[in-house]
Amino acid sequence: MTESTNPGHGAAIFADGLKKTFRDPQRGVVEAVRGVDLDCQPGEIYGLLGPNGAGKTTTLRMLSTILAPTSGRAVIDGIDVAKDPLEVRRRIGFLSGSTGLYPRLTGRETLRYFGKLHGLEGDALEASIQRAIEDFDLSKFADGRCETLSTGQKQRVSIARAVVHDPPVLILDEPTTGLDIMASSDMIKFIESRREAGRCVLFSTHILSEAERLCDRIGVVYSGRMLAHGTLDELRADTGKEWLEDVFLALVQRADAEAVVTAAGASASSGESDA
Repeated sequence: MTESTNPGHGAAIFADGLKKTFRDPQRGVVEAVRGVDLDCQPGEIYGLLGPNGAGKTTTLRMLSTILAPTSGRAVIDGIDVAKDPLEVRRRIGFLSGSTGLYPRLTGRETLRYFGKLHGLEGDALEASIQRAIEDFDLSKFADGRCETLSTGQKQRVSIARAVVHDPPVLILDEPTTGLDIMASSDMIKFIESRREAGRCVLFSTHILSEAERLCDRIGVVYSGRMLAHGTLDELRADTGKEWLEDVFLALVQRADAEAVVTAAGASASSGESDA
């Protein structure tokens, strides 16, 4: 295990200048994430907001070691993501839309398998499985094969799988996707309980009411950049808007206006050079 001095002053999640570029056959080099900075403290819920393609999922995948950053640094619970990704994985629970389940395993077997992967065994393992089954109301279908479950039931098992080892850091990519109203409510209550337990939760969502209810701080990501971050009151003060939807739109519109000015300046400079 490679311990690292945490540059985030005790932050459970810390990212500094995080970038990710891809090479696309049609588009060439694509900058999916362009220098994102963020920190999330123990006992804090931090929400990432942004439209599709903004870079939220890519950011979360870099923090969870699924993707290697092109540049920049990320530290999770004091461990450098690039230097010791295996130790980072032991300290996080990660959920994304692409998190899969083994279809021939039951929900209970899935929890047991992933609990063992995280080092749980014996009575501690069984207690963790039972706690997850109760927390996510899995009892009615915990012993059915995952291939027979509904979309919402699969999502509940996926979430339980991600947190069965009670990690200090949760990274959740749109965790209520596919859940009905009751299941979404249970998920929101679970996230709130993680704050009370001193855990760090970083999650993305398109549902602004979730962010308003849950988040201690919010980061708005757009075109691969972090436009603004802070408490809801700080973002309101920054934009002069009251509702989170209006705050979000104001930040995006400001970024678009700044991009137009920058592009015009670059074009003018290029014209002067040609002359």
